[in-house]
Amino acid sequence: MSKRTLRTVTRAQGNNRALKAGEITLPDFALDFEEVNPLPRAFRNMVREQAYDVSEMALTTYITARAYGVPITAIPVFLVRDFHHKSIVKSLKATITQPKDLEGRRVGVSRGYTVTTGVWARAILAEEYGVDLSQITWARSDDEHVLNWRIPAHVEDLGGEGSLDDQLARADIDAAVGLVESNATRSLITDPFAAGLAALKSRAFYPINHLVVVRDDLLKEVPDIAVQVFEAFSASKRAYLTDLKAGRITAPTAADNTYLAALEVMDDPLPYGLAPNADTLNKLVDHVVAQGIIDAVIPLEDLFAPGSHELVG
Repeated sequence: MSKRTLRTVTRAQGNNRALKAGEITLPDFALDFEEVNPLPRAFRNMVREQAYDVSEMALTTYITARAYGVPITAIPVFLVRDFHHKSIVKSLKATITQPKDLEGRRVGVSRGYTVTTGVWARAILAEEYGVDLSQITWARSDDEHVLNWRIPAHVEDLGGEGSLDDQLARADIDAAVGLVESNATRSLITDPFAAGLAALKSRAFYPINHLVVVRDDLLKEVPDIAVQVFEAFSASKRAYLTDLKAGRITAPTAADNTYLAALEVMDDPLPYGLAPNADTLNKLVDHVVAQGIIDAVIPLEDLFAPGSHELVG
């Protein structure tokens, strides 16, 4: 019997290489990979139209979508993690010297306010530097993936002349989250990679950015899809980690270098499953509520597909 084909979007990256190359397969399904560039366009298509059967998605976009009733459900496959101390920049012309100086100012946000990188960057400002996020006006440079999202009172559109990068270069806006330093900006946090690794070592702060989601109607029709997708992505990840640990990644990307650094602390820098990630996920949900993105905490068991809660890969 032929396998059912699933329209699938996921970025080409180390932990997905074997799966996208066809070296890993599912028992009952064939993944038909579509390339979407830039990847966030796929997030929008999935949230607004449920355009794919299986899709990579930014974590906060997914949580927001669930809060607004979008019929998609996650599988605990966490494809991307990163250190986000680098994602807080200041204009070279600004008078800011420390994170607390952001209070009372207008701070730019790359793309939407619900973008996961921005959420984690604001979490760092609040947790590590005591910044009162409510005392900042957040100016987003684009809208959100989730339609009809209710914008909080302390969030507004960027406006002004030119892009966020242009406005930072002129110091029309003093700082921004969701960007890395450029010719016109500098990281607000000194040696951000070292700061990110220190946060991992000292308090297990290791942000998750992307996971995998499936359409609800498909999960209802064939519940076993959750387990099969999880196992396939996990097998592909294990193949990547074998190469990473053996030094067989000949041209490491920034992501590879992050995972290599995380190996100083943990045997698996990309753990899949709810159990090894519950603390990080709960932290993110708490920050999403605190930052005014959704109104109330959503329990983890309500965010992930039945049958996937006990899986670890």
